[in-house]
Order: sequence, then C-alpha cells, then structure tokens
Amino acid sequence: MDTRTIDVIIPVCKPGPVFEKLINGLERQTKRPSRIILMNTEKAWWDAAPIEREHYENGQTPEGIPVLLCHIRAEAYDHGGTRDFAARLSNADILVFMTQDAVPADEYLLENLTASLSGRTAAAYARQLPQEGCRFLEKYTRSFNYGSASRLKTKEDLDILGIKTYFCSNVCAAYVRDIYLKQGGFEKKTIFNEDMIYAAGLIQSGYEVSYEAQARVIHSHNYSALQQFHRNFDLAVSQSDHAEIFDAVPSEKEGIRMVMSTVSYLIRVGKAYLIPELIWQSGWKYLGYFLGKRYRHLPKKIVLCCSMNKKYWQDKNF
Repeated sequence: MDTRTIDVIIPVCKPGPVFEKLINGLERQTKRPSRIILMNTEKAWWDAAPIEREHYENGQTPEGIPVLLCHIRAEAYDHGGTRDFAARLSNADILVFMTQDAVPADEYLLENLTASLSGRTAAAYARQLPQEGCRFLEKYTRSFNYGSASRLKTKEDLDILGIKTYFCSNVCAAYVRDIYLKQGGFEKKTIFNEDMIYAAGLIQSGYEVSYEAQARVIHSHNYSALQQFHRNFDLAVSQSDHAEIFDAVPSEKEGIRMVMSTVSYLIRVGKAYLIPELIWQSGWKYLGYFLGKRYRHLPKKIVLCCSMNKKYWQDKNF
C-alpha cells in the first residue's frame, strides 16, 4: 500500500462552479490529498466569487480535507514563482499541481497519477479530456497531445520524440517533492511554460517523466485565433529565454506534424470543410510563435500588444 502523502496545489483566480467541481472530485479520490493549498490572486476577487468560501476560509473543504488558503496580489502572481512558493509550504512526499478548471474524471486520478513516482521517475502528468461543448478541432488536438497510451520518457527519447520528451502540463501534474527541491523547483520568474522548463531539467539530469493516460482530468478551451496568437507568442518567449533547452528541440516540426495529422483525420471522418478553419487557427498560432521567438528585435509596444501576460514585461529589459 502506498502511504506517501500528497498535497494538491491550485492557483486560484476568480473561482466559480468548475472550481467547486474540482474540489468535490478531490474529495472523492481513493487516495485523498493530505492537504489542498490554494494560492488565490486578490482577496477582493475571492470575496466576490460565487462559491461557498466559508469552508476554505475555516481551513477545510466541505468534506474535511485540510486547506491552506493564501492570498497574493495580482502583480505578485507568476506562473513559476507562485507555484514554487506554494511548494515550499508543503511537507508532503508528493506535490500535485492542478489548475482551477481541471476536474478529475473519476475517483482514481491521484492514485493513477502518482503510482509511477519511484526510483528515477520524478514527475508524472495526466491525460486531458475535452469538456462538454468543446469544438471538434480542439477535441482532436486533445487526443493528439494526450493519447490513450501511457509513456515513460527519458533522455534517450529526444531523438525520437523531440520536444515532446520535455512535455509536461501543470494542468494536472505530480512531482516527487524531495527531487523537486533538489532540482531547485520551478523558475521563479517565467512568462509561461514553467512545467516544461522543469521537466527538461529533470530529463537532462537523468530523471524520467511519465505520461499517465489512466490519470484523467476534464480540461479544454475553445480559444479564438487571437487568443491562440497571444498564447503562442508567450510560449515562444519562454523558449527564447531558455534557448539552452529548446534550441536543440525546436517546436516547429511537432507543430507541422499535428497540422498534417489533423488534416488527414478531417478527411478521413468526412469533415474536410473544417480544414480552412484549421489553417486559419494554425496560421495565427505560428505567427504568434514566430514573433515570440524574435521578441528581442521588436519594439516594446509591439511586444506588449502580442503578449497575454503584460505584467511580465514591466521590469524586463531586452
């Protein structure tokens, strides 16, 4: 029997009904968390949230899981730094990071997610299933990025998988805490992509990252083309800022592979009429990525227009 303790860490901003579904899903787990750490952005936003706040403010969920609620200012939030701060509040054996819009698909999420964490396997991430109302193209993207077969990834996979060797998603991911601290944790200041940056460090240090397809969360978005542009701009900025990791495994090849796979799938299922929409969406993604990789050559006003994380640029010189 696995007796290791688990803390679940969730950055929170203006939580709503989906957040409460997430908490309810954690309460039903066969392997329940020892504690849930909530890193909330802006107390005023929390106070206005349409949720049953009194439980969390009194230090537990409705079903009695201990809760640590921390409020931070919006300007203090950082994708990597905030999560790392929360990690250092934990004494658990395993750290599970989730986003507030990722809902456990069943009661076995934490059990399946953490089962492989032993020996050199230092991280594991869950499969993401599309939520109700997810657009057709996004459903296929979910299945492309999060397939039905689990896989253990090591440094030897770089020649085969390329950049996907480093893939890991803090939408729902678990880390061995002792190794996390030994490795230095997440980047303290990062625009995006703190999970892949950390996973790359694990791989380069000889550890393994496991994709656990049986650990499932419901999570998807119907982003517009412009939203995809902003996200991919910031993604490329993070890669440019960590050229020592990503220059050797460029994303473009994987992006082209996904587009070609999607085209084939659309033709195969009789939905070729969606190909123009795919090209439109992919074009905006690539434009964002192209500009983000070259952000140092752009005027700061243009960078601010392209980025979805304006705060990141306040004290950044380039």
